[in-house]
Amino acid sequence: MRPIEPGEFTVADLELTPDEGPRYELVDGVLLVTYMSSAIHQRALGELMMQLVSACPEHLEVLPGPLEFRPDNRLALVPDLLVLPRGDSTTRWVEELALAVEVVVSTTRTVDQVLKPVLYARAGVPAYWILDVEETKLTVLELVDGVYVEREVVVGEKVFEATLPFPVEIVPAALLRER
Repeated sequence: MRPIEPGEFTVADLELTPDEGPRYELVDGVLLVTYMSSAIHQRALGELMMQLVSACPEHLEVLPGPLEFRPDNRLALVPDLLVLPRGDSTTRWVEELALAVEVVVSTTRTVDQVLKPVLYARAGVPAYWILDVEETKLTVLELVDGVYVEREVVVGEKVFEATLPFPVEIVPAALLRER
């Protein structure tokens, strides 16, 4: 990447980052860098993706990161899972989401639980799910009048019956079980 001053990063700078290695995200011109996740993070992510894919209607698709969500030139986020309108884009980014999912671990807790809900809401993403693998908890946020409201917090073996973006049942503890 070219040397630039903090606060001046744009999505054009992200095009110069490598496809492998750290995850690069952009928030109001500030670059966020996170690193590889743990096996439990990947297990939960894989299980959740399989459940969402099996229930997903044809007009939507479920994709894993590192596909970027870029609603504007100064914001680029990389959700762990994305639900978006089905399309044939050839870019490594999308501009519209129906659901963003983040799998929280200790190193991403503040960003995923404090910063990202504000950013996804500001970008108009209808639903944001936060799966906390350390607490076996799924927090479901839905956009109401431009602000996320907590629809439900599901812990352990409790079943969450989603309606948005489509009907599906999720049990947090089941996402973390080894097969």
